[in-house]
Amino acid sequence: MTQHAGLTLERWCSFTLDQQVLMIGNEMNRAGKLRDAGDEERRAGAYERALYLTDLTIRANAGRGLRRELLRWRCLAAELYVNPAPNPIAHAEAFRALLWLTPEASRQIPHTL
Repeated sequence: MTQHAGLTLERWCSFTLDQQVLMIGNEMNRAGKLRDAGDEERRAGAYERALYLTDLTIRANAGRGLRRELLRWRCLAAELYVNPAPNPIAHAEAFRALLWLTPEASRQIPHTL
């Protein structure tokens, strides 16, 4: 993973939680569009980046309730990552659950799913 490899926790903390969730959502959006044969590696890369950004978000936000929900969501994303075949229904459910984490991100639901 090279796209976010240089992203530090300090830099990630400079973004609001809304921005963090929306950036994770960008990677989920990319992954959701990669359903064709031959897209497996690129789809896995998008999920890997979403997981990496989720890990940074977990580390950046100390609230126990938020951390619990992010860890639960991370399990959904990890399941999509390890599955070699695209699962559009599970992807849409996980994407929607992510966007519901903040009010600003939830406004994107009608436009992305």
